[in-house]
Amino acid sequence: MGPDTQLWVVIAALAVGSYALRFSFIGFYANRDMPLWLLRPLRYAGVAIIPGLVAPLVLWPEATGGETDPVRLSAAVATFVSGYVTGNVIVAMLTGAAFLYGLPFVLSY
Repeated sequence: MGPDTQLWVVIAALAVGSYALRFSFIGFYANRDMPLWLLRPLRYAGVAIIPGLVAPLVLWPEATGGETDPVRLSAAVATFVSGYVTGNVIVAMLTGAAFLYGLPFVLSY
């Protein structure tokens, strides 16, 4: 069994495991109501995961060699404030993108 075969076996095993994990929620609970003890913690999953994914990209971005970048911090703060004030995710993302791509041009003049 060569390295290519071993790689594909690992990929297939991960695919089957990922499918089984998702099927456990979707397949078994498709036509039933989920119990309250299961719904309560799932409500906070997105709120817990998103900051964990975004914080390292803002505080220690690989594009700057791990150094904190004021432009990225400003874009993150602007995104948070606009999302909090408007309650609209699309407006928050557009504001953050505008700050991230527009602020370097403003600061260079």
